[in-house]
Amino acid sequence: MDFRSLSLENPLISTLHYLVDLPEEWENSVNSPMKSFVRDTRAMASTPADVKELPSAYEFVLDVPGLKYSDINVEIKDENLLVITGERLRNDEKDEEEGKYLRIERRMGKFMRKFTLPDNVNVEVISAVCREGVLTVTVEKLPPPEQNKTKKIEVKIA
Repeated sequence: MDFRSLSLENPLISTLHYLVDLPEEWENSVNSPMKSFVRDTRAMASTPADVKELPSAYEFVLDVPGLKYSDINVEIKDENLLVITGERLRNDEKDEEEGKYLRIERRMGKFMRKFTLPDNVNVEVISAVCREGVLTVTVEKLPPPEQNKTKKIEVKIA
């Protein structure tokens, strides 16, 4: 099938492009917003996460082995979008001194996850803790709205 006759802006073609890694000259012909979308999609697909609802909070758990806290960014955008980004780099100077790689299987590069938060969260109370290669982001829930207390009014017979 001749891919040149098809528009590379088509989502199906973008997926095929990702799967078969088309030549670089075709990749360069894809417009910039599409390249950004594909890059973000790759970063998100390669970053698995667990989301847990607790009685008073939501927890987002991601494996980030080998990263320092300065390599991880946790942000709230548009008041309800939790964005976790970072980058895992290889220390090439140290690697050259010790030898060369014969195989590289661990993923290097950027990672990203986006989570739309529910309405019942307090975006002012968020914590992020990285312990032993596991990042845990906790977003506190808002207290439930007070239910209207019904006041019973006694009906008197006149």
